[in-house]
Amino acid sequence: MNIHSLGEGWILQEQRLYEKLTKRLNDLEKLPRLKENKSIESHLEENGVSRRDFMKWATAITAMLALPGSFTPLVAKAAKLSDRLPIIWLHMAECTGCSESLLRTDAPTIDSLIFDYISLEYHETLMAAAGWQAEGNLENAIETYKGQYILMVEGGIPSGNSAHYLTIGGHGHTGEYSAKKASKNAAAIFAIGTCSSYGGVQAAIPNPTGAVALSKITDKPVINVPGCPPSEKNIVGTLLHYILYGTLPALDAYNRPKWAYAKRVHDLCERRGHFDAGEFVEEFGDEGAKKGYCLYKVGCKGPYTFNNCSKNKFNSHMSWPIQAGHGCIGCSEPDFWDTMGPFEEPVANRLYNTVFKGLGADATADKIGVGLLTVTGIGIAAHAAISKFKNPKDGEE
Repeated sequence: MNIHSLGEGWILQEQRLYEKLTKRLNDLEKLPRLKENKSIESHLEENGVSRRDFMKWATAITAMLALPGSFTPLVAKAAKLSDRLPIIWLHMAECTGCSESLLRTDAPTIDSLIFDYISLEYHETLMAAAGWQAEGNLENAIETYKGQYILMVEGGIPSGNSAHYLTIGGHGHTGEYSAKKASKNAAAIFAIGTCSSYGGVQAAIPNPTGAVALSKITDKPVINVPGCPPSEKNIVGTLLHYILYGTLPALDAYNRPKWAYAKRVHDLCERRGHFDAGEFVEEFGDEGAKKGYCLYKVGCKGPYTFNNCSKNKFNSHMSWPIQAGHGCIGCSEPDFWDTMGPFEEPVANRLYNTVFKGLGADATADKIGVGLLTVTGIGIAAHAAISKFKNPKDGEE
């Protein structure tokens, strides 16, 4: 096959995908709006967001979802149709940090405004209802939108004989009961944050409440959006991907969307050049720290963590932990409270109690390899160790 025919094949595939997504959105457009009194455009305008800003945001989301730039109008339309699909958001054993990450900003972002606009049928933090009325809202939403709603769950779920550690409402239902019931008739299920994705701090050893991931208490597919907390763009992007495609995105070995979690923090890190040059922070506050050197030797877990934090950042997209001077703690990985700690020490200092049950993280997000205890883990440790004795800048005038 020559380059010309290969290029034609790509163009044809792109056209087919564009037509498929257009049909999906046209079908959604026929569904009744759940908010008749307001459109997303008017909602954004009321909050000072111009159409130009909205389209710039749509362009960024299009790139983040690894779609061609020509698909930007489709992403914009998907956002406008976000009120066609009702959302039920359940809180389990958690700190509400994931909701706070999405909604608490110094100035509302387009992501948070869109989430504020969509039809949230149940969200304990945001809704005005309480007590029996709140429980009635949840029951009505599950029944009214059976098979249509998107279920988002935040928090680990105490299970089995320990399920009573999370008891909600006047009926005394356990979190496990509510999550199972809501999962049964959901069109799509998202586990928001590391607690819901893997169990989180609640599931850390010795896990007295028997907390487990959402995927452990339902037999339906669950899309994990981990992070402590996850980026608001990863939450909204996952929602828009489902609106666009109507199917699950390409997932890695831990059911995370590849468009957000395919690469390691180490691969995308702004300090990666210092790692390659053997320039490391030896202790917090030293000269290397002032110069922005690599944080591996003071515990950064970037080489073992899959996430796009360096792209999305936090605090109104201004900074992120590594930029601020503290290493990644691996919060988007399973059991990170147990496997990544202590957070200020390198993983290589304790090879047999590490990520992926000691099998290493020199792997793609699809397949777990055996690199940490062999080539890569030892290589990273050796690379960091040798820099202590041989500084690449030695000998310079």
